[in-house]
Amino acid sequence: MTKLQFQPGSAIHVHPGDSVAVALRPLAAGEEIGVVLHDAVGQGHKFALRAHAAGEVVTKYGLPIGVATRDIAVGEHVHTHNLATALAGELEYQAASRKPAEAESSGTQPEWHGYLRPDGLAATRNEVWILPTVGCVGLTAEHVAREAMQRHADRIDGIYAFAHPHGCSQLGDDLAGTRAALAGLAANPNAAGVLLLGLGCESNQLDALLADVPGGLRHKVRTLSSQSAGDELAEAARIIDDLVEQAAMAQRQPLPLSALRIGLKCGGSDGLSGLTANPLLGRLTDRLCAAGGTAILTEIPEIFGAEQALLARSLDAETFAAGAALVNRFKRYYLDQGLPVSENPSPGNLAGGITTLEEKSLGAVQKAGGAVLSHVADYGAQAPAGGLTLLEAPGNDAVSSTALAAAGATMVLFTTGRGTPLGFPVPTIKVASNRALANAKPHWIDFDASRALDEGQEAADAAFLASVIAHASGLPTAAERAGQRAIAIWKRGVTL
Repeated sequence: MTKLQFQPGSAIHVHPGDSVAVALRPLAAGEEIGVVLHDAVGQGHKFALRAHAAGEVVTKYGLPIGVATRDIAVGEHVHTHNLATALAGELEYQAASRKPAEAESSGTQPEWHGYLRPDGLAATRNEVWILPTVGCVGLTAEHVAREAMQRHADRIDGIYAFAHPHGCSQLGDDLAGTRAALAGLAANPNAAGVLLLGLGCESNQLDALLADVPGGLRHKVRTLSSQSAGDELAEAARIIDDLVEQAAMAQRQPLPLSALRIGLKCGGSDGLSGLTANPLLGRLTDRLCAAGGTAILTEIPEIFGAEQALLARSLDAETFAAGAALVNRFKRYYLDQGLPVSENPSPGNLAGGITTLEEKSLGAVQKAGGAVLSHVADYGAQAPAGGLTLLEAPGNDAVSSTALAAAGATMVLFTTGRGTPLGFPVPTIKVASNRALANAKPHWIDFDASRALDEGQEAADAAFLASVIAHASGLPTAAERAGQRAIAIWKRGVTL
């Protein structure tokens, strides 16, 4: 089979075996673009290339995205009114019969300018972070950070506090998850110095949190209990001043591409995300991993329906088993709450043309390109250096992006078709899937991935790599310019 060709700029047939195509612009009923359209079809939405009987599989990206719930005619709009998910519960995954091929390095690697830390990891920013152990001192932490930034604005890249509502009235694994996420953030290379600010009576005690920070990094961490200090504001200010003195000695230096640690994220996806923005990230991921760099993929519920293809790229049987167990454990998390594993896409995804979770997932995993799956990491754990890591975290933008930073990502590449202003602890490059969003929200968006449709993949890839290198080397992202920095911790248990 071959890909069908349509009038330029009207639609795209993604894979030769697909039974649907995707509109690149709004299409009118009766319009002739190579197929006569039965209905009006919005940008990013699908239309049938052949007739489907009720119960028949519909394919996109060369794989099933659901089943027809009624007969579908050629040229008919394909969406929630005639297409439904086929996902159910846990599965028994079959390991690949042979080891996946490693991507070849593309020769000379570009350099970026970052901060090389004593442990050998590289940072894209040189900052001091204040991490509250508990929500009770979140506003105190923000006050301390604002005051300190006025004193030291010209000395380091920034001083930031990351408030959250957790750390008290938590039990067991839920408390351990909060502690692991905060300890992971404290370990992030972008934080040259860290103040763990406690209250004193919370469940998330300072000594237990500090013990979770990797031993080789505790030299950059200070602690302060607000209830024990006479004047906690003055004491916190003194600690921050000392941390800034140490951090200010670091200087940017040329570093290889392999020193980058990127997190891969999509949010507010539309029907073009899997055609423009996510494949753009995938091609960069392939290049980065081939050079020896590190990429981290998360949002486990948003690989349901695409997990078999991802797991088939596992480095070895152990990695495959860990990935399969993670996916099934996350499905069980849904089922134990009495919820279907297919409780996705979101209303914004649906409006943008994504119909089923299979379709969303097949588009989402393209952020990981074809890289070998080298590692699997639990929530709050550090991603090993080199290769692609699958990280445990949900799809929620703030929770999963925070998890990426806690796993060691020093920048997040965030694709979106609907747009969002929110930024996270590390530089967050927003990549639009469509030109309308990029033009409407230049204060949100850093790169327009739809350029690949007009300029070709090679030109878009080169421009995107240049953008990533510039932001890694210090150019503020749109979210940074807007002061958009936040964290969210995954809360799964009982609150007392």
